[in-house]
This record gives sequence, structure tokens and C-alpha cells, in this order.
Amino acid sequence: MKFSEPVRLLEKNGFKLLKEKWSIRYYCKSGYKNLVRVDYHGAKEIPKGTCLAVLKAAGIKE
Repeated sequence: MKFSEPVRLLEKNGFKLLKEKWSIRYYCKSGYKNLVRVDYHGAKEIPKGTCLAVLKAAGIKE
């Protein structure tokens, strides 16, 4: 899975980019108290565990 795929899932579920610092992006959603942190990996593949952790932090089950 590429970096853009979990970001696309976040945005599809109502998350928006809040801030970006270096290679770390933070996404937020109104009504959701936690920020979701996504480390930018460029065109590289994201390890499966990392991708699952991002989706779990966002409360997305896919």
C-alpha cells in the first residue's frame, strides 16, 4: 500500500489535514477528539502494521 491510500481513506471518512511539520502530517475530524498522525513515506510502500495502526487510530475498519 502506498502512502496516498491511507490518506485517501482518511479524507473519504471526513478527516482533513490540520498541520504538516517536516515529514509528519496530522489529520483531524470535527467531533473526533484525537489527532491522527501519518508519517510521510513518499512513493515507498507503507508497512502493513503501520497502515493498520493509522486506520485504527482514526477508528476506520477496512
